[in-house]
Amino acid sequence: MKRVRFVRTILAVVLIAGILVSGLSVTGAQDESRPLKVVMGAAGTNVIFDPSLAEDTTSHTFINMMFPGLAPPNETTGAIEHGMADEWTISDDLLTYTFKIHEGIPWVHWDADKGEVVESTDENGNVRYVTAQDFVYGVKRILDPATASAYAYVPAGWTKGGQAYNDGTGSADDVGVVALDDYTLQITASQPAGFLLSIFGTWLYAALPQWTIDEYGDGWTLPENIESYGDFVLKDYVAGASAVIVKNPFWPGTESHPVPKLEEIDTQMLDQSVALAAYEAGEVDMIEDIPLPDLPRLKVERPDEVHTVPQSCTYYYGFNVEKAPMDNVHLRRAFSLAIDRQTLIDAVLKGGQLPAGFFTPPIYAASPKQEDYPGYGVTSDPVKANEELQAYFDETGTTMADLPPITLMYNTSESHALIAQAIQQMWKDALGIEVQVSNQEWQTYIDTLQVDAPTIYRMGWCQDYSDPNNWLNDVFRSDSGNNYTNYADPAFDALLDEAKALTDNKARADLYAQAEQMLTWDAAAMAPIYFYVNIDLTQSYLNASTSILGAERYDKWSFK
Repeated sequence: MKRVRFVRTILAVVLIAGILVSGLSVTGAQDESRPLKVVMGAAGTNVIFDPSLAEDTTSHTFINMMFPGLAPPNETTGAIEHGMADEWTISDDLLTYTFKIHEGIPWVHWDADKGEVVESTDENGNVRYVTAQDFVYGVKRILDPATASAYAYVPAGWTKGGQAYNDGTGSADDVGVVALDDYTLQITASQPAGFLLSIFGTWLYAALPQWTIDEYGDGWTLPENIESYGDFVLKDYVAGASAVIVKNPFWPGTESHPVPKLEEIDTQMLDQSVALAAYEAGEVDMIEDIPLPDLPRLKVERPDEVHTVPQSCTYYYGFNVEKAPMDNVHLRRAFSLAIDRQTLIDAVLKGGQLPAGFFTPPIYAASPKQEDYPGYGVTSDPVKANEELQAYFDETGTTMADLPPITLMYNTSESHALIAQAIQQMWKDALGIEVQVSNQEWQTYIDTLQVDAPTIYRMGWCQDYSDPNNWLNDVFRSDSGNNYTNYADPAFDALLDEAKALTDNKARADLYAQAEQMLTWDAAAMAPIYFYVNIDLTQSYLNASTSILGAERYDKWSFK
């Protein structure tokens, strides 16, 4: 999923920020009944509560609590747990997955008039319970081309009949997701793979309330309309400012989603500096993003409150390979080589991140590790960068004076800005090239990337499921909706197809290493920069477990 933390949008001025913060108050730290107050993203950050349409980590934080998957990953270990599925069986050929759905879980919604969460009922007054058919509907809805889901490519690629239905050449009736009875769901894969359970267990295969969506259409996720079934329920949402979720009293608890101890979670969208001021004033319990200039001070002043956890996320710059002058591989290599990744981490980020020469984090069973494949991937090397720059001039018959303007764009963020300024200076010092820097609010930024990506753009990616296929295939395959570089190579795609069909992880890692070499060096379509760590600021009176997946699980937190 697209990583959008480090503050997406900076819209608040001091006056507006003061109004936002004035409504926050943290009292009675030991009182489990008071709301947990957290800051998630900047002022202006919008949350998508529709599992079929959400793309970013902030939205998925809410969705994972409101619409638990069949077998979601543990947020701290990544291990698959029982969610809405009490048990499952997998056929020997790895094609048929049968899930037994937890019985007796009602659909619920917040009743503003009563001031409480209530069970949803049908036209006859009967309680609606989550059934296997609700999961069937959810999968077919994300695949329906009319839904226009940016994530449809995942179930389309792995569910029998999914691709044909999604591209308009097949029928929903042919999609391999069926309810064998009210509480037995069967998914038939389009091809075998050892990691399919981790895909079928995610929110992409979550249950959805067809009756509500049919009635309200795009407005079904408004607080007054939305129905969900997880351990927390949406109570209130002010676009770009706040979202409040409350404990679902009808949730029985599962291995992945135990009965919460918290009664309410009040999330605010504040810019980094405003959020830090609110935290230090004791007005919020936790902020997800710490302003980078303040991190050294906070490590000294609040060592027990600064938490750093490695994350399965990669920060990178993409190159539009069709837009001059980045349509030349030598220039792309020069720019990637000229990024001093370790200095960026030590002097700017200061959080213990790891420099990245591959796109895929080295944490999965089939991950290629750069140290195991010497000479593969990219490193930081200013001498070699200048050799590649000269190769560009020699090949194009141009000089430095002939270079057209080059723009680096990022989604609006204090931290992205600092990183961009640092790398902008590295390019100037190492290559003598002045790059223009610009930024856009998150949704506008994504629209820009989809329509006409700039010469260089910033992006981050966090795992949806625990396998390199989620990185190389789902982001940079030629037909991926996440591939804004316009890089397309049938040989690269063929490597990925071969790798995902194997079960031997060493053999898969060898193929993925070759694919990494093609992506980061042979074509240099993108420049991996660093592997994330999650750095947040959490009050000492909280029992908190920081996620390695990019999306937090606040429903498991509690006050000490």
